Amino acid sequence: MTDEPDDLALASNLVRAAGSLAADMRRSGVQPTRKTSVTDLVTPADHAAEALIVNRLRAARPEDGIVAEEGSSQPGRRTWFVDPVDGTYNYAAGITLWCSAMGLADGSQPVLGAVYHPAADDLWSGGTGRPTTRNGEPVPPIADRPLAESAVASYLHPTTMPDDSVREPLLRALRRAGTVRTFGSGSIELAWVADGRLGGFFQHDCLPWDWLPGAALVTAAGGHVAVVPANGHQWYLAGSKQLIDDLATALHGSG
Repeated sequence: MTDEPDDLALASNLVRAAGSLAADMRRSGVQPTRKTSVTDLVTPADHAAEALIVNRLRAARPEDGIVAEEGSSQPGRRTWFVDPVDGTYNYAAGITLWCSAMGLADGSQPVLGAVYHPAADDLWSGGTGRPTTRNGEPVPPIADRPLAESAVASYLHPTTMPDDSVREPLLRALRRAGTVRTFGSGSIELAWVADGRLGGFFQHDCLPWDWLPGAALVTAAGGHVAVVPANGHQWYLAGSKQLIDDLATALHGSG
């Protein structure tokens, strides 16, 4: 017998610890640094929370690989993708919609995900053979609804607006949605798809740490995910089967 946590318990413990650390640092005051734009920021909490996850993960799963947003990287038999503070602009601005997220993948396939939203004290976890839970309680199965009757989350950065190859398919999809919301944290948006608060999510050219944790939660909640090429970009879709089919049709300008 061993007291070592399984992968899902390990991920859940790590995102809670990292999110709690970042929240404590936010209350003490943090100074953001701009990376590429006014909304692309990094703070000392990003680095501290990432170090916490990476150090504990290396000790607990030394044979696994790690890819983290702020630069930590090592190869391994499986790969953990880590976003220590997803929604850093929100975090730095005092907007409470940010989280800590991590996902495990075997090759390109999501195995599990864990997302912790400190402001609400919500912890989602789930994966292959492990139905998604929020704070230990199973979420309801994802209902199969059309795009026209659903709230979807997406985002278009101001610098990308002139790019027809992104803007045009996005607007085609948005016009067919029941309503649209933008919150600034993809992992929270995907977790809300998993627990039914949102009907769907779509975004172009997602980075793996922004996609895999939430994608695992959606599939473990009985939903569907897909990566669809359109206009030279990869579009990442999550929701019910019908909603994903509707999104794919809209992105391609058909139907």
